[in-house]
Amino acid sequence: MFQDKIFEGKTALVTGGRSGIGYEIARQLLHYGAEVYIASRKEEPLKAAAAELSKLGTCHYFALDIREPEKIDELATYIKDQSGKLDLLINNAGGQFPSPAEGIARKGWLAVINTNLNGTWFMTQEMANSFFLPQESGCIVNIIVDHYRGFPGMSHTGAARAGVDNLTKSLAVEWANRNVRINSVAPGIIKSSGLENYPPEMVAQVSDTIPVKRLGKVEEVAEAVLFLSLADYVTGETLYIDGGSRLWGDMWQV
Repeated sequence: MFQDKIFEGKTALVTGGRSGIGYEIARQLLHYGAEVYIASRKEEPLKAAAAELSKLGTCHYFALDIREPEKIDELATYIKDQSGKLDLLINNAGGQFPSPAEGIARKGWLAVINTNLNGTWFMTQEMANSFFLPQESGCIVNIIVDHYRGFPGMSHTGAARAGVDNLTKSLAVEWANRNVRINSVAPGIIKSSGLENYPPEMVAQVSDTIPVKRLGKVEEVAEAVLFLSLADYVTGETLYIDGGSRLWGDMWQV
């Protein structure tokens, strides 16, 4: 889809980059010439993912929990020491679980909000202050969810990701005159490792709720991320990659 080596000379950080959508984003960035950092919580699978990705180009890894700002500070220092700059941040790390609202425990609610909203903010602010704002250039792409009509069945992540969506719009204006762009990608139901967290019977019925009658592919989400990384006159936008799901159909039966 893109010109060969179009990301050559660029340095990118992909959180949640060891599997699923994050891994595919990292893979495509490397394929097109970027130097890539991947980060997630579990060091051994992260190390294995980096070893595989390194076959395509320079790929570093750093184990951390995005809910811990001190570890994010350490990551920023590591990137400075290794590369001296950062051009692109992909906020892909996150987590959630299906549950009716009345069944979400306080601990579960806080875990999802702290990861998907607070963790995204901590990462964004630190990378902006360490790299993008001082160098007056940079691009951020947030991976959220298809919350166009709410997110019944997962209200905790719907609330968190809607917060990131609004944050995207706010920061796009605040940082526009510093040459820092920020956009979001809102995937629908994507056939990836993330579906392993959901009941099989729930996944089996999903295609019928999607106008195009199939699940999305991780490659399609990654291509959208790369497009927004290159689109210099686009900021503050949310691009839905959902096969039309936001307009019709729903898994939640009323």
